[in-house]
Amino acid sequence: MNRRWLLGSLFAATLSTLAPLAQALETQPYTAQALAAAQQAGQPVALHFHADWCPTCRQQTTVLNQLKADPALKLTVLVVNYDNEKDLRKALQVRTQSTVIVYKGATEKARIAGETAPDKIRAALQAAL
Repeated sequence: MNRRWLLGSLFAATLSTLAPLAQALETQPYTAQALAAAQQAGQPVALHFHADWCPTCRQQTTVLNQLKADPALKLTVLVVNYDNEKDLRKALQVRTQSTVIVYKGATEKARIAGETAPDKIRAALQAAL
C-alpha cells in the first residue's frame, strides 16, 4: 500500500468526520465594509465592542467561543476595537466596552453591556435570527 495514498485517505476521512462540526457563529475583526455588506444583505450580524484590557470583554469572548458550537446561531460577530473605533462608538452611542449590539440587516434587535451570562448573550444573538 502506498504511504502517500494512505496518509491522503486518513486526511480525507478526518475532514469528513469534522465537517458536521462546522461552526455557525463566526467571529471576525470589525471592518466597516463587513458590517455594510451584512446589513445590505439583510443578514444577522453583531458588533462586540471589545478592549484587550477589559476582563468582562475577555469573558464575553470566552462565551462567544463556546456559542460557536450552537448550530442555531447562524450569524457573524464583528469584534470592534473599543479604543480605536471612537467615531463608531459615538455614532452608535456606545458608552462602555463590553457592549454587544445585534442587528438583523440594518435594524438593531438587541443591545447588552457588561453581560457575561451565556444564556443572556445567546438570547441577544438570537434576537436577530
